[in-house]
Amino acid sequence: MSKTDFIVAIPARFGASRLPGKPLRLIAGEPMVVHVARRALAAGAREVVVATDDPRIADALAGQDLRVCMTRADHASGTDRLAECAAQLAWPDDSIVVNLQGDEPFAPPEGIRAVADVLAGGQAEMATLAAPIEDAGTLFDPNAVKLVRDSKGLALYFSRAPIPWQRDRFARDRVGPVAGSALRHIGIYAYRAGFLRTFTQLPPGQLEQLEALEQLRVLEAGYRIAVGLTPVPFPPGVDTEADLARAEARFRKDNQL
Repeated sequence: MSKTDFIVAIPARFGASRLPGKPLRLIAGEPMVVHVARRALAAGAREVVVATDDPRIADALAGQDLRVCMTRADHASGTDRLAECAAQLAWPDDSIVVNLQGDEPFAPPEGIRAVADVLAGGQAEMATLAAPIEDAGTLFDPNAVKLVRDSKGLALYFSRAPIPWQRDRFARDRVGPVAGSALRHIGIYAYRAGFLRTFTQLPPGQLEQLEALEQLRVLEAGYRIAVGLTPVPFPPGVDTEADLARAEARFRKDNQL
């Protein structure tokens, strides 16, 4: 197990537009946020905190070995919610904070630890994970965020478009395997608590607004994002009713219910 000392912070907003009340939607009879919290606890974090805007979410977590931080309801993003949480709990600036989304009930503990290790092992202000893309459908899907990184593992760009563009190959066709030539971004982040506060004080960047990708704000401002390859697959998160049904089926299959 990783020796990195880190905190897992889970932003959990009640009013999701595509799946209202998402943190409290049930998977195998338990709220989704409880499943996410258990994954975080299994990762070996020093502390697990759920940052929420709704007392119903806090009530659902009663009895779990974690802390609930009540935050304002008007935050524009989960990152902003975690920045308020960091201020409330007075985390030291050098504390490593892993931002685990509240809709990731199958997030692997190994992956949660891995992103903390990537940050701890380098000089970047922020870290995230990626996985190789193995099919053209994912490469051309705008909902699957792609990234490119330099020879030191630092992010060069994130995009909803297929990057890097294989000019000669795509001039011929867009089908077949693409393993090794492109990376899919996995939406888990790690940062020091001090940089978390800096991040939320940066003005939105032009590229961020064009692509609707908050992490581009960091690159546009001249900061670095280290990208590690995930050691294990990250199953899809839950954004829609169909995703919730698939999560229920997966949980029952994995646990032979």
